[in-house]
Amino acid sequence: VVTRDDVEESLKTKCQYVKDKEQLLKDLQSQIEETEQRLLAKQKERDYWLEYKNVERKVQAIRIINLGKDIKEVKDDLNRAKEHYRNILKAVQEKNDILLEKHVEISKEQALENAVRYLHKNICREIEENAWLKEEVKIYQKEVSDLKASVQLLEEENINLVTKLIDSRLQNLNV
Repeated sequence: VVTRDDVEESLKTKCQYVKDKEQLLKDLQSQIEETEQRLLAKQKERDYWLEYKNVERKVQAIRIINLGKDIKEVKDDLNRAKEHYRNILKAVQEKNDILLEKHVEISKEQALENAVRYLHKNICREIEENAWLKEEVKIYQKEVSDLKASVQLLEEENINLVTKLIDSRLQNLNV
């Protein structure tokens, strides 16, 4: 038997879990911003080296290419990190939704059990009688449908017999 305190404690735990995940997401967003700032810094450095390229072209060309690769890698890392964090966020949200649905379902079941447990004996008997009457109605409905089918078969048989009788009388009249 789960008590109201247990349910409330479970809800508090779930809320704390959600808050922790939200804090994690905020931390991840700050990391993304830091990566974007690093990307901007790398882009500024690349621009500087593009201007410097005209002075020491051959020596600095290799360095500029390397910095371009670094910028590309940082961009790729940023995109991968964004996608990864989006997937994590979706997974966490789906998991939270599932947990919440399970919790609500359990709470509903417990509420129903508690309500039934505290019902008056007469009401419980009426509920049982109602269920019994529903079963009896199903049985009688089946019997009625069986009888209707039997009646229909008998009617068809009578029609065939009457038709044969009329045909034989017509033949006797013709003779």
